[in-house]
Amino acid sequence: MSSKQKLTLFDLTMVVVGLVIGMGIFRTAATSAQYALNPVIYFSAWIAGGLIALCGALTYAEIGSRYPVTGGYYRIFSHAYHPSIAFSVNCIILISNAASLGAVALIGSGYISQVIFNEPATDLTKALIATSAVVVFYGVNLLGLRMSAKTQNVLMIIKIGMIVMLIAALFMPEIHQPVTESNAVSDVSFPSWIHSFGASLIAVSFTYGGYQQTINFGSDVQNASRNIPRGIFMGIAIIIGLYLLVNLSYFKVIGFTQLQSQKEIASIVAAKMFGQSGGSAFSALLFLSVLAYVNVLLMSNPRVMFAMSEDGVLPAIFQQKSKKKDVLVISLSTFAAICIIIVFLAKTFEEILNFTIFLDCFGMAASAASIFSIRRKTKHLNGTGIYSMKLYPLMPLVFICAYVFVGINIAMQTPGTALVGLIVLASFMGIYFLTHKKISRQKTGDDNYDVPKK
Repeated sequence: MSSKQKLTLFDLTMVVVGLVIGMGIFRTAATSAQYALNPVIYFSAWIAGGLIALCGALTYAEIGSRYPVTGGYYRIFSHAYHPSIAFSVNCIILISNAASLGAVALIGSGYISQVIFNEPATDLTKALIATSAVVVFYGVNLLGLRMSAKTQNVLMIIKIGMIVMLIAALFMPEIHQPVTESNAVSDVSFPSWIHSFGASLIAVSFTYGGYQQTINFGSDVQNASRNIPRGIFMGIAIIIGLYLLVNLSYFKVIGFTQLQSQKEIASIVAAKMFGQSGGSAFSALLFLSVLAYVNVLLMSNPRVMFAMSEDGVLPAIFQQKSKKKDVLVISLSTFAAICIIIVFLAKTFEEILNFTIFLDCFGMAASAASIFSIRRKTKHLNGTGIYSMKLYPLMPLVFICAYVFVGINIAMQTPGTALVGLIVLASFMGIYFLTHKKISRQKTGDDNYDVPKK
């Protein structure tokens, strides 16, 4: 790639910000506060989440710089571990993405239901609204979406505008709540503090997600060894700053106690700023932003399934495209169906959140750990201008330990969810070994593919 086509420092910084800032900040703050015993634990979790994201983003950037391949996670897992691990983890990532889509759709349905019904909706009603959003954009993607990029840009501007509006509430002291909560740190024992911190960090981890996609840009940045750490550091710093300011706004305007008990907190802040009509308008705009996220995942994940099918780890049927619109009909339909099933099985945001993050713990920890193997195999690239992180191996170890910690907290908080996650992972491992021999025989007969010995 020519230097003119590579990402500049500013480009990379904006990419990082765009990858991370999603819809979670409008809902997960309430879930995080629910498990925090006091405001100190709450804000500590948000700061820690940002530092963990920084360690992870730098780790993934080096992996991408040392092993720049098309195919992302699948080929990296296959290279560092075994194809069965690659297949299993990438499948659970697809399930996790479907769960993430469902969780975000439920965020939007919670906000828009207040506009439609003027009162909190039931979990079933929210699930139906979320499903409707999936079905609508499933239909849109079946038709082909040429204007998707422009639509995404417009909706991203709306989303940033809403975040700025929430931060602006900090400069309106007349709507601030008097500070009455005084849960002192000294009143909380150390084991309780750690447990509360870990439970609060689950929702924070969801909100900071997305930086792992920096794995795709390691070889596409100008002056990579200098610009990658600077771009990622500045991007994560901007995100931490925005998230802390939004959370401080929630804390100042509605108070910590209400933050723990309410769900559609952003519209409450907007209503205090601009009246009830302002809160309703905010909810409607947020639902539009949710639709953009639903659309993006319905566009991107079927392509991942297509790539896995091309590599022979999914059946060939997932490569089928419609003749008129060139749409991956089978892959798109399968992914949309998984999203809807997860929404109706879980119904609540918290259930889907724990399921999503528990699955992510496997993918995040294992993918970050591949840096140890890849560094060893690519020693010859040292000093050639690729990016190599400082404080190695501290940064990847901090990141891995953090996700192990989060996974343990989910298992303690919702053991049933953890058990389902383990069953899903084991099932995909079994599917790989049951189908791999058949697929390998097909490849051998079709194109003399050299089947690796097991």
